[in-house]
Amino acid sequence: MHITQAPTHTLDLRVRELQQLFNSLDPAPFLNKDLDRACEEYIENWALSLPHESRLHLTVHVEQLPAEGQPGELLADAIHNYYGYKVELVRGELKQMMRQGRISLAIGLAFVATCLGLAEVIGSVSSGATAKIARESLTIIGWVAMWKPAEIFLYNWWPLTGRIKVYENLRFARVSVVQD
Repeated sequence: MHITQAPTHTLDLRVRELQQLFNSLDPAPFLNKDLDRACEEYIENWALSLPHESRLHLTVHVEQLPAEGQPGELLADAIHNYYGYKVELVRGELKQMMRQGRISLAIGLAFVATCLGLAEVIGSVSSGATAKIARESLTIIGWVAMWKPAEIFLYNWWPLTGRIKVYENLRFARVSVVQD
């Protein structure tokens, strides 16, 4: 049996100083700062295009290293903290969406059952063209009410789980700083 290791992909970023990677308006301490929006989009677009099982490596090329501390470790911790925070945000979004899906499903099932019951009653009471239109209309509108839960449970959840996987990869990415 041959076990293959997940491929490693490297992204090279070039900046004058490390502060350029972070949102200058964020008053939080360095380890808890938000990434600069353009930097965040660039990193995430790169990571989203890779297989989820990939190992990620961010190499930051800097013209001016800070005079003190270990910039590689500090930057790695800041990036890992940021993507840990984003993982929790998206997990919360997924949890909220699934809750909305369960509530929508309960409402939809009750509504479709009511509509189908009314359609049966109309069918047993009358058999004319108007009754047929009313029966068909109730059947259609009842099933249309199931659209939202079906959309959530069939389509909307998996992009969020994909983003969680990408953010988890970024949360544990190897980060190195190189002076240019």
